Parts: sequence; C-alpha cells; structure tokens
Amino acid sequence: MQVPEKKLLERVKNSNKTSFKDLYYRHQPILFRYVVYRVREREIAEDIVQETFVRIWNNRSRLDSSKSFFSLIAKVSNNLCYDHFRHQKVKLQHQDKIPGTHKKNKINPETEHELSEFKEEIWSAVNDHLPDKCLEIFLLSRNEGKTNQEIADLLNISKRTVENQLYRALKILRKILKNYL
Repeated sequence: MQVPEKKLLERVKNSNKTSFKDLYYRHQPILFRYVVYRVREREIAEDIVQETFVRIWNNRSRLDSSKSFFSLIAKVSNNLCYDHFRHQKVKLQHQDKIPGTHKKNKINPETEHELSEFKEEIWSAVNDHLPDKCLEIFLLSRNEGKTNQEIADLLNISKRTVENQLYRALKILRKILKNYL
C-alpha cells in the first residue's frame, strides 16, 4: 500500500529521510524525463534533478503538504534549467574570446536566437499549461519515443487514456503556440 503524498510531505517536513526517499523514488523518473526533455543532455539533466531534490530537502521545513509535490519539484527544476541556459548563453557570448573554440559552419546568430526563443516558448507552454499526468504521457511519447501501448503498460492505464491525454496535450499546445504555427 502506497502512503499518500500528503502524509509523506508532512513526514519530510519533520526530517523523515525514509519518506523523502519514497517521494524521490516516486517522482524522480518523471522529473528526469521532464528535465532531459528541456536540456537535451542526460548528464546535465541528472545534475539538475539531483540538485532539485537537494534543495527540497534543504528547505523541507517550508513544504506545504496541501500542494502538489510534482508542481514544486517541476518549478525548482525549471528554475535550475533557466540557470543552466543563462550560463550557456554567457559561455556562447564569450566563446570567441577563448582561443581554440571557434566553430566552423556556425548557425547564423539571429537564427540561433530565434530558434532558442521558440524552444523556450514551447517548453514554457509544456511546463505551464499541461497537467501533471498529461505532461508525463507527453514526455514519454515525444521525448522517449514510446508507443501509446508502451506508455499504457508503463503507467498501468488504458491505451485509450494515453491517446486522449496526447490529444489533450497537443490541443493545449496548439492553442498556446498558435502565433508560432
């Protein structure tokens, strides 16, 4: 029997490491998929996920058991992703000043900037507007390339539910991103 999330959060708030471990194992896989979708590099995603849970533990006294834990870790990891992208942007801006880092066949900076902005818009729409379950299914499908049946088997839901959630996700994203399409 799985302990309800609210009860786990209350225990974590009181420094219960076992409950924190339970929350970690319950949410780490979807958070990892969420972050790797954003940053497109497994090693960086692993670091961001790890840092997310470290920050949650370090600030456990402020946990609110009435709020969704996934929403909290998604927000923390999202901020860490933004930090990563800002750091990357600074590196790119100063790359020409570092000897031996010039790239051949470099993309036009204006095109690169527009592409980066578009990716951020897509990610913001995914992050801000898709409900948790819908987001999880969307990432499994689009990021990990799993079939609807594989997702259904993995999440112990019907294939039809997966199809409905993907339809819902795409409908939401089309509406939010209509100016880009």
